[in-house]
Amino acid sequence: MIMSVGRYSRQSFLGKEAQSIIEKCTVGVLGLGGGGSHTVQQLSHIGFENYILFDPDIVKHVNLNRLVGATENDAKKRMPKINVARRVILGLEHSAHIESYKAKWQTRSAPLRACDIIFGCVDTFAQRREIEDFARRYLIPYIDIGMDVHESKDRDNCFGMAGQVIVSMPGGPCMRCINFLSEANLAREASNYGAAGGRPQVVWANGVLASTAVGFAIDILTGWTKTSPVIAYMSYRGNDGTIIPHVRLEHLKVRKCTHFPLEQTGDPGYRRL
Repeated sequence: MIMSVGRYSRQSFLGKEAQSIIEKCTVGVLGLGGGGSHTVQQLSHIGFENYILFDPDIVKHVNLNRLVGATENDAKKRMPKINVARRVILGLEHSAHIESYKAKWQTRSAPLRACDIIFGCVDTFAQRREIEDFARRYLIPYIDIGMDVHESKDRDNCFGMAGQVIVSMPGGPCMRCINFLSEANLAREASNYGAAGGRPQVVWANGVLASTAVGFAIDILTGWTKTSPVIAYMSYRGNDGTIIPHVRLEHLKVRKCTHFPLEQTGDPGYRRL
């Protein structure tokens, strides 16, 4: 029987020290649009108190179909997305410590070194590669979410919705190991840069992916399931509402990453030849 009382009593099954761990954790969220806004909201409800947020964009009317916490008035005022995220967090955790930057994270990445977990809620393979490179260098667990809607090759006038949640843990297989990031898809993306237009997004798919990502983060921090993954690659199919382990994990040949040796961590160094 759960005997504790208070705001977080119904999540006390996570462990006696879980809430203390959550409150002390510093979480980074890169990208505060559809997926990032869901992520920030859920972290706030759970009780996270330390945030480092990056997003250079403002709220636009076209964002309102998926940006949790944003209003029509925010769009009219061209409110920075970081301000919406701050408002959501402080509405649930008034004493939260928030470092927020209306900028691309690459322009001032130093604060992110303090993170215990980083969520990447970005659009491109190139951005994902850069975030994972950074997270691996500083031994920070990285959780990636993303989705897309594409025309079906099998049926006319039909669209397919697909997405992923990937956990990239220091020492374990990376997104290159599981072939999510490859030179081929990076090159293809670069050749089409600027030609694809706006990426279709909907609030429910972002919610599913963000919820799954937050669940992995809680397990990494508290170990409540006793099965915290070294790698997770969940494949989301929005058309039939399923999210399952990707088939590539069945054929994963390595359990130790060769792309990011653990000895190559910390700030880049130079030695005299």
